[in-house]
Amino acid sequence: MTKTSIALLALLAHGAMQQAHAQAIDWPAPSGDAGAMRFSRAAAITRENVSSLQIAWRWQTNEKNGPPVAGGQAARPGQFQGSPIVIGDTMYTSTPYAAVAALDARTGREYWRFDPEIWRAGQPSNGTGLVHRGVATWASKNERRIFINARWKLVALDAATGKPVPSFGTNGEIDLTATLRRRVNQLHYTNTSPPVVYGNVVIVGNGVGDRLRYPYDPPGDVQAFDVHTGKRVWSFHTIPDAGEFGVDTWENDSWRVMGHTNVWAPMSLDEKRGLVFLPVSTPTNDWYGGDRKGDNLFAESVVALDAKTGKRVWHYQVVHHGLWDYDLPAPPVLATITWKGKPRDVVAVPSKTAWIYVLDRDTGKPVWPIPERPVPSSDVPGERTSPTQPMPTNPAPFARQNVSEGDLIDFTPELRQRALDIFRQYRHGPIFTPPSEQGTIVMPGNIGGAGWGSTSYDPTTHTLYVKATENPALYRIRKGVPNDTIGFEYTVDLTRATLGVTADPDSGKADHTPPEVLPLIKPPYGTLTAIDLDSGKRKWQVPLGDTPGIRNHPLLKGVTLPPLGVAGAVGGTVTASGLIFATGGGDVLYALDTRDGRVLWQHALPAGRGYSNPITYRASNGVQYVVIATGAGEKAELVAFTLSARTAPGASR
Repeated sequence: MTKTSIALLALLAHGAMQQAHAQAIDWPAPSGDAGAMRFSRAAAITRENVSSLQIAWRWQTNEKNGPPVAGGQAARPGQFQGSPIVIGDTMYTSTPYAAVAALDARTGREYWRFDPEIWRAGQPSNGTGLVHRGVATWASKNERRIFINARWKLVALDAATGKPVPSFGTNGEIDLTATLRRRVNQLHYTNTSPPVVYGNVVIVGNGVGDRLRYPYDPPGDVQAFDVHTGKRVWSFHTIPDAGEFGVDTWENDSWRVMGHTNVWAPMSLDEKRGLVFLPVSTPTNDWYGGDRKGDNLFAESVVALDAKTGKRVWHYQVVHHGLWDYDLPAPPVLATITWKGKPRDVVAVPSKTAWIYVLDRDTGKPVWPIPERPVPSSDVPGERTSPTQPMPTNPAPFARQNVSEGDLIDFTPELRQRALDIFRQYRHGPIFTPPSEQGTIVMPGNIGGAGWGSTSYDPTTHTLYVKATENPALYRIRKGVPNDTIGFEYTVDLTRATLGVTADPDSGKADHTPPEVLPLIKPPYGTLTAIDLDSGKRKWQVPLGDTPGIRNHPLLKGVTLPPLGVAGAVGGTVTASGLIFATGGGDVLYALDTRDGRVLWQHALPAGRGYSNPITYRASNGVQYVVIATGAGEKAELVAFTLSARTAPGASR
């Protein structure tokens, strides 16, 4: 072969490689992009060929229960809730133990794995156990780093090797609690959502378990650190300090002793404007506020910060003086809508209240009116509720906001009567009816409305898709519930927070196991709603998923049931080809038509429940993959789907 021929072949090979890489469509952030749209331009999988999706590869986490821990519970891996990122055919994923693995995105072959060994500290004190939902990445011309916030650690890894970066902090990690405004118990500090990288800073929030309620518990300070050195660059106080804006909304100097008010949910970022958007959670003792009278900024607010300096640009509080665990659970979605014939950049904020708060991205002002409306007051000793709450006029609520007798389960006359007997024991009313000593049935409940992964947005049609959970909660206020609070006279009794209908309690069981529980209310228990953000109008709503534990319940043998839906915090991923991939939190992955929510394909997940947001990308080989984290504990795995060779684009017919 002549030198000319060799050169020509090399040129052709280089051209083919460039063409292949041009075909690739990455998934560079856990939410798809920094603005949390969960949208992909990958369109090889279409409405016409999606029925031929099949499993391409699987990857197991192989995490085991931890050893006994002195003074605490041994660690155990929780649900696999991560959404991986994909860059240049390499996938980076976090595991329930906040380990990081790098995989070949085409085959699932593992390149490396880093374990921060947080399991050595035992179980965290939050309500989820050990789970983690993703990583962040930073790159220069010469290197790429992966960041993982594992419990109280922030770790920087070399993306090529998985080794800690020695120049970052101490041997690649920093202690996030060391730079808080006050000393805290490290074991009461955790992280489940990924960091955010802007320029040369990495921004992190934190999670503090709601059941931890004591004076001077960990504050929710949001912190930013230099990506090179780990030195702190700025901190934002979600509970203002003396002299700071909003401190007067914490009466009797309660800002000194209260904590929480953290950003445990994923954040979103407008890179062009340099704004990071914080979905802020609830304050300490969040079902009783007698010790923190006032509106309590910035609890239950969306806050826009200058990502470079941490300075507040604007805020909007969706709940004043919160008492319902209505923390903002999901990243604000950065969307561009058509408003009066022109493009307008907005922030669409999903909430547990079952409203989408649509705000101008520059000012935080509502796009549609959100009037302050009177709400019921509390008669709990020492409590003082806010007299009004903001209630959006558009879009309409995407889930039920109260429970009436007409909502109660009626699958059989006996179940209907038992539901009525339970319902009539407690107070109930419209949204924002406060907790009471008698007990108040609250709808949406603490896991109702939107969850941490509920939304996706199609920028080509300006349609927002939101997954809802419909589940009431019971909030009873008591004096000093044992083993549940330290230092406050009143708190909530959560021993029966989830209401359910059981079999006849006098019937008994031979094995002495508790009676089976059915939901208090009729289905659906999980829905997917499509909302046109140009108008705020609903396009469609469908039940999403199914709940076999209800459908196959012994009390319902022989009963014909309607579509049930499934409770869960996760929604879908939308593609340019008009598909939504979602589980809703169940053990089946669905592909739905964006036009009407109709199911076009479904596949049972081999490891069980898919309590995570799927991702989709196109690798350099031109193949589009759909990947989802599934299972829990010692049986957790990523599952990847692709089209069969027969139906893949370009395949011979």
